[in-house]
Amino acid sequence: MKISLLRDGTIFMTMLTQKAWSSRSGFPGVDAKGLFLSNESILLFLHGVGSGDQEDRWMVGLTQSLERLGYPNLESLRVIAPKYAHALKGSDEPCQLPGLTIKQPLREAAKKNRREFERRIGALESRLGRHDRGRGYIGGDVAVNASVELPPFRQAHNYLNNPKIRAQVLDRILRKLPESGRLVIVGHSLGSVIAADIIRRLPVGLEVAGMVTIGSPLANGGFDMDKLRDTMSEPPTNLAWWVNFWNVADPVAAHRGVSSAFPWMIDFRINTKALPFTAHAAAEYLVNDAVAAAIGFALYGSKTTEVAQAGRGLDIPLDATEHFALLALRYAYLMMARLEGERKDRFAGALRQVQAAAVEDIRRRNLRDGRPMPSEVARLEFDLSDPETPVPEPLPSSHITKEEAVVLLTVLAAENVIRPFEISIPRKLWQEAMEDLAAEMGLGSLYGADVFVAAKLSQDALSGSRGVNWIKWGALGAGAAAIVVATGGLALAAGPGLAGAAVITSALASFGPGGMIGGLLTAGTLVTAGGGGIAYGLASPGTTAETLVGVIERRLAAAILRQRQHLDPDEGLWSVLVETEIEVRREHERLDEFSDASAPALKELKRKIEAIERALKYLTDHGLEPRVDSPQEDEYPTATFSEREPWFSKQGG
Repeated sequence: MKISLLRDGTIFMTMLTQKAWSSRSGFPGVDAKGLFLSNESILLFLHGVGSGDQEDRWMVGLTQSLERLGYPNLESLRVIAPKYAHALKGSDEPCQLPGLTIKQPLREAAKKNRREFERRIGALESRLGRHDRGRGYIGGDVAVNASVELPPFRQAHNYLNNPKIRAQVLDRILRKLPESGRLVIVGHSLGSVIAADIIRRLPVGLEVAGMVTIGSPLANGGFDMDKLRDTMSEPPTNLAWWVNFWNVADPVAAHRGVSSAFPWMIDFRINTKALPFTAHAAAEYLVNDAVAAAIGFALYGSKTTEVAQAGRGLDIPLDATEHFALLALRYAYLMMARLEGERKDRFAGALRQVQAAAVEDIRRRNLRDGRPMPSEVARLEFDLSDPETPVPEPLPSSHITKEEAVVLLTVLAAENVIRPFEISIPRKLWQEAMEDLAAEMGLGSLYGADVFVAAKLSQDALSGSRGVNWIKWGALGAGAAAIVVATGGLALAAGPGLAGAAVITSALASFGPGGMIGGLLTAGTLVTAGGGGIAYGLASPGTTAETLVGVIERRLAAAILRQRQHLDPDEGLWSVLVETEIEVRREHERLDEFSDASAPALKELKRKIEAIERALKYLTDHGLEPRVDSPQEDEYPTATFSEREPWFSKQGG
């Protein structure tokens, strides 16, 4: 059954086969018989300057691309493509600028909205590829601004500078829209500017399931009418996600995306025709598979084949140890994809050994505990004895919260995920792999970049100008395991993303501290441990200054990452540092009374005190010390670092 009416906003429905599309497969707006329901997606296309594409040529390329990717064509949808070319030229019709209907939420609601948006945008990034904002080129803005003044682009000038014309265009579009439903917006060129302008003026019942902009000039400051960048400093609450595509040959895009103006959305570079006129054309953008994939996903969700693949092999969920191990392996594979030549061959050989050992260690542990083998782990098994056997690659990691990811990704950034092998790789490549990993986890690549920024800030705070070895960062190794042994595993209360202390100590007994899994668990435990146990372990004479610095660097990096990601601070860090400092100073005073000034034990203690004081100073200087009403303040009333002079400054250090 098919009911087809005009595309100016009238609904028409198409009966599809149950085999093609079904709500049981997770497709929005489709019932079990394949019939689109009343809450089906609506496609809104906003054109740029010119005649308004009266023949809707943009639909031809997009329809072909959607079908090529396995999506239904546009005949099954309600398509709204308003024509406002005449309004852009100006008229005497009186019109008021439509008001804002979508208000900015209050602080806590805004924080929640931002996190949810970043989760969705991160998931989309993992589907489409890495964010690429471009760099622009010298004189690009000047060229675009000059073009706006030319006759062919006079319509853009009118929209930007004539409030009455802008109001007429927005009003014409809004009158075509329903009061509720799922809306997918595609804006080309000036249409992308209109899309950003209208999104907070939509009816409150309209949910924007996705916004795709192409050939956009929004990065240019001349398109910031009514301080649009300020009013859109945070993602609107009615917007699921926003992706912009730019082509390097497109003069309007000026070699860049628009995330410089709206940093919460993502940009992707594509390659279309090289000639400037055709490179900017909407039809050329819409025949691109990446653009069509974004639009198709917004309209229909995942394709049936993707859903079927995701549903196969459902098994028991991964426990904390298994999840951490698979996350590390996935990180290593993302790193390997960036390598070339002999280094890549060596890395692949090491990773082959590490993966086989990790899967076998998990199998032995599970067999001992009577736990079945999760399919996600079992699928990674292969015959290590056969050098020609292909090695299965771990699947992208499941989505977790930003809070859960803090410890996991902080530890991964500092640990050697191909332990016991050591291969020197530039930090930049590890950061890029981390950005991809964070994007796959639904966190967004910027979260991954912040992991490394936090690590570098922490290292600089504790080590000054000394360089960092990203294979042996902090040099935990056996020293970290010694802390766990020294405390007997007591008081090691693991935080979000890890299991509890009993599970951790049991896992360490199963895997040992020397392998990849044991090393990760040891580091993760020490990053989250609280109470007197960890302070005693760090202050112990058996713990080297190098190990203490390594632990504090990781803990401080996690605190910095929390701050950069606007997460609640780890207020237990302050008390751990203060307790450790008290124990170390007591030991220093005891030995200093009679020992030689050059005694190695005193030098170790001095390094420990210096590291702790540097960490406390960083927390104080950056607003990370406990709040006035925090229990730590009452427990340690004299521990506020700002009230005393750093020990290392007294020593001339």
